[in-house]
Amino acid sequence: MLDLYDKIQDACAFIRKAWHHTPHAGIILGTGLGPLVQRIEVEATIDYEEIPHFPKSTATSHRGRLVCGNLCGLPVVAMDGRFHMYEGYPLKQITLPVRVMKFLGAQLLVVTNACGGMNPNYRAGDIMVIDDHINLMGDNPLIGVNDERLGPRFPDMCHPYDPDLIDAALRISRQNDIVAHRGVFVAVAGPNLETRAEYRFLRGIGADVVGMSTVPEVIVAVHSGMRTIGFSVVTDMCLPDALEPADVEKIIAIANEAEPRLTTLVTGVLAHERARMH
Repeated sequence: MLDLYDKIQDACAFIRKAWHHTPHAGIILGTGLGPLVQRIEVEATIDYEEIPHFPKSTATSHRGRLVCGNLCGLPVVAMDGRFHMYEGYPLKQITLPVRVMKFLGAQLLVVTNACGGMNPNYRAGDIMVIDDHINLMGDNPLIGVNDERLGPRFPDMCHPYDPDLIDAALRISRQNDIVAHRGVFVAVAGPNLETRAEYRFLRGIGADVVGMSTVPEVIVAVHSGMRTIGFSVVTDMCLPDALEPADVEKIIAIANEAEPRLTTLVTGVLAHERARMH
């Protein structure tokens, strides 16, 4: 039985056969946000099924492949589709790709998701730059014996999302007349959507949006020493006193419609990062 470290090395070795560069950033594309990969100068694509120890993506609209190349002058590796707890995968397996990105050389993680908006000041189609998060998934990818080669036993979470990159993202949104909020993301296990009482509870504990992903990956990114920036696309409004049944096709359509604005923010942040390096 291979331990996590060995699985990471196996996956890295396989990816390096197809792509020889060192990524500066890893990107995770959430529901309806796959078109962002069209901006990448692609040098290699690898289906998840081919990569040792990677799960298979079963979620709606998730392609399930790793895209390697250049974006805004930076070498990147992008997940075109992600994994979720509700698909039945343990969090250590869901977050394996983040570990692999780190060991390939990535210093930055850009994570995106589609989410439900609970802040009444938000609207469907808005983008929220994640300032902080709440983990209500009932699990944590770091539970178990800690491997010091991967990160410390007790990683600090006072700034899980990089303050400089948050400021840059909000500045880019203003320059491009894009509605972007700064707020708190709460992660739940899913796959059912929340009840009216649950929305009231989540809003009451300080969350602005709710989703079923992102937090495990960010926890692992922090554990491994990566800087992180997160973007949530509000695809439906979850106001308990005016709640309507969710329409998955409509949610994906709104995510697709918001994707060009998200692309502007992501590429702007990467350009900011490139300028910072030079």
